[in-house]
Amino acid sequence: MKFLDQAKIYVKAGDGGAGCVSFRREKYIEYGGPDGGDGGRGGDVWAECVAGLNTLIDYRYQQHFKAKKGVHGMGRNRTGSKGDDVVLKLPVGTQIYDADSDALMADLTEVGERILLFKGGNGGFGNAHFKSSTNQAPRNANPGQEGAEAWLILKLKLIADAGLVGLPNAGKSTFLAATSAAKPKIADYPFTTLHPGLGVVGVDGREFVLADIPGLIEGASEGVGLGDRFLSHVERCRVLIHLVDGTQEDVGEAYRVVRGELDAYGHGLAEKPEIVALSKIDALDAEMRAEQLAALTDAGAAQPFAVSAASGEGMTDLLRAVIRLLDGDNLADEAFPAQEDAPWHP
Repeated sequence: MKFLDQAKIYVKAGDGGAGCVSFRREKYIEYGGPDGGDGGRGGDVWAECVAGLNTLIDYRYQQHFKAKKGVHGMGRNRTGSKGDDVVLKLPVGTQIYDADSDALMADLTEVGERILLFKGGNGGFGNAHFKSSTNQAPRNANPGQEGAEAWLILKLKLIADAGLVGLPNAGKSTFLAATSAAKPKIADYPFTTLHPGLGVVGVDGREFVLADIPGLIEGASEGVGLGDRFLSHVERCRVLIHLVDGTQEDVGEAYRVVRGELDAYGHGLAEKPEIVALSKIDALDAEMRAEQLAALTDAGAAQPFAVSAASGEGMTDLLRAVIRLLDGDNLADEAFPAQEDAPWHP
């Protein structure tokens, strides 16, 4: 299924049905009277958060959603039925904005959440509504009210506990594949990951949701490469895991580039708790590992981890640190235990 995280749609609530002008005409009844019924109410527009969806692809091929009109009133005091509602089924994490004012209308964060976006128009009164002692034969009825309409912007922000950030080929997809049952595409060229991916990671009987975000490069905040549009998916993440490729020459510069793009993007990403990890250490000897970790520390990374998703080295300590941060612990002044040499298995 193709991933789509933004869509523009048109919605319209149903118009109310018109009232009816009618008079009783029955044999053997000398005097009739008005008996026109009221029109039915138009259908409403609802947004519902459902399970089993992780993309807005359904709104790529259909952009117009209109609720049904209310049925017109009829004689013999029959009121028209209400028009059918239209329900927008959306994945968890979808935000709904008004396209004209850019105002946030709804933020769907829980499965089963249901929000009324627009109410249908009221049905018009039939002529029976206007009868009185001084107006015993009214010949007027009201038309139904029009339903509200608007263009909406749907934005999907994946809900995850932790998010992976870093330059392209930093090992983010390999990390996700090694720690969860997710099967992201992995290759040795930049921008292998074109869309965010999710996986459930378990360690010590605990689980958390991890999001893999396409790689950033310098100038991403200005649209270079894939840009920073996918960073919206880590806005909801409580912890950032910043992977730096240990096989490149200047790991300090790589760290500063990504931090600079997080600062330029804003929305509080730069202030989120961060765990920095030097990845691909299985390709480094002990001396090179020490040099690269020192370079990361000099660049501003606090207590960087050394991990290898291929061999599992250091993975358990890193995941335990993520759990600690998710629990609200402050790890800034702690000395982490020596990292394990034994392979890690999910």
